[in-house]
Amino acid sequence: MEFRWLKQNNAAEAIVVFGGWAVGPEVFWHLDGPRDVLFASEYTDLDADLPDLSSYGQISLLAWSFGVASYAHWQQGRPDPFRRKVAVNGSLQPVNRGAGIPPTVFRRTVETLSLENYQQFLARVFGAPQDAEALDVEARRAELLAVERRADAPQMRFDRVWISSGDKIFPPANLARAWAGQNVSHLDAPHAPFDRFARWEELF
Repeated sequence: MEFRWLKQNNAAEAIVVFGGWAVGPEVFWHLDGPRDVLFASEYTDLDADLPDLSSYGQISLLAWSFGVASYAHWQQGRPDPFRRKVAVNGSLQPVNRGAGIPPTVFRRTVETLSLENYQQFLARVFGAPQDAEALDVEARRAELLAVERRADAPQMRFDRVWISSGDKIFPPANLARAWAGQNVSHLDAPHAPFDRFARWEELF
């Protein structure tokens, strides 16, 4: 796991983003706003600690896709610095027949992972074919296996949960079950819905 700054201008507030699997921070670059932005990725292990964020008056969390469960596992045993938490198209039960990605689908993704299948995955994530991307197949397979091995994350509440009706990665009906009773907002978008937003604040 690693943390890296996407934007660091000594702002008064910061956002920490737990991104998705095998999709970089580019999906967030267009989002505008005054806050500094720290990006977390690479969930094969969850050993990394946050950098010193004590200078910020408020810190918010946005977790997307496998970043949702990875965040919840990571947070266990650590102080919680977040004033607000938002989950986007992810589940605390990431590999689960009724509340996450069905295990048979997940297992097929692991076993057939290749550059060609990765491009098909990206097309499902964004709802349209994407430019060819490089992929370290074995590293990303190891990350998937780590997510599977960690299994369900501890239960926690988020201030807002987004579910996309066009999600082809996490079935929307499963996410609706996973987040029943929480503050859910529905969105007509694919698994990566961020092009529907112009500013960070709209997500919170």
